[in-house]
Amino acid sequence: MSRLLRSVWGRGLLRAGGRRGQVCSARPTPELAGRQTAEVAVPARVAPRGRGPGLLPLLAALAWFAETEEERESAASGAAADETEAEIIRLLKRAQLSIMKDEPEEAELILHDALRLAYQSDNKKAITYTYDLMANLAFMRGQLENAEKLFKATMSYLLGGGMQQEDNAIIEISLKLASIYAAQNKQEFAHAGYEFCISTLERKMEREKEVAEDILSVEEKINTHLLLGMCLDAYARYLLLSKQPSQAQKMYEKALQISEEILGERHPQTIVLLNDLATTLDAQGRFDEACIYVQKASDLARQIEYPELHMVLSNLAAILMHRERYAQAKKIYQEALKQAELKRDNAFIQHIREELAELSKKSTST
Repeated sequence: MSRLLRSVWGRGLLRAGGRRGQVCSARPTPELAGRQTAEVAVPARVAPRGRGPGLLPLLAALAWFAETEEERESAASGAAADETEAEIIRLLKRAQLSIMKDEPEEAELILHDALRLAYQSDNKKAITYTYDLMANLAFMRGQLENAEKLFKATMSYLLGGGMQQEDNAIIEISLKLASIYAAQNKQEFAHAGYEFCISTLERKMEREKEVAEDILSVEEKINTHLLLGMCLDAYARYLLLSKQPSQAQKMYEKALQISEEILGERHPQTIVLLNDLATTLDAQGRFDEACIYVQKASDLARQIEYPELHMVLSNLAAILMHRERYAQAKKIYQEALKQAELKRDNAFIQHIREELAELSKKSTST
């Protein structure tokens, strides 16, 4: 059976927080229209339920939360407000370290301490950033209802602080909310959320084409372009899982074009998208076309020693099996098995062995 690979878009994106876009008339994600006030209560702690799927990379930069280190040091160091801010920053860094060390419960406790101090000092930037970290942590742990509330709180503070609805930070949050709705099977909200992200970014990019570099840097334009690729990829995955492969194919084709143009043909994200596009074609019974894309993905994966080569090879073998090229499929599956064993990917080793057993039945029955 064809499989999707993990997206790696986040590695090519700079953090979008704090970047302001031009005014636009784009509508916010469903349920958020008109919510631009900061009247959000501090959420109660959520009992640990284990880690979730980690649908998107965790935002980690502190750049938009506070001034630079030099600016902070030049402020009145003896003032109580500065001491409180320094303590909040220290707590946030501790929380991030706990997340990196895979200690989510500890990170949650630290973030609640940071949020309490932020409220006491009425530091709205600190409140917003802490909510964002808490939301991402809940998101990664699979605590979707809590993550939804926290992302909405973060968005409310950002919009209330004057950020525009087309800002990349708002789009990233909207994308995560759409992913939450998708996981909750709230199809109407999921579709509307993904489409809001994509249409807003497409309009934004069209306007930015003629903007001079001294007003908007090339780097900022590239970030927006990559964010669009991430949104297209996420929507395509949702559409494919929703049994809409032809619609998913269109999204994957656009995402692949962005990845090839900006990241390059040999980038891991390009390989992921080639593989996943092959999966959508395979799901439509277009096996010959699917084989072309997954063959290219496997060739590139070998060239760059892609760590998930065994998954790409397994996908290639599955599509070859659908084309009834059983001898070739067996050879590729055996190569995939060796790679999976080298990576000690026990779950995938079992999957490949099951596929080889299925292949053996098919080849002997013909």
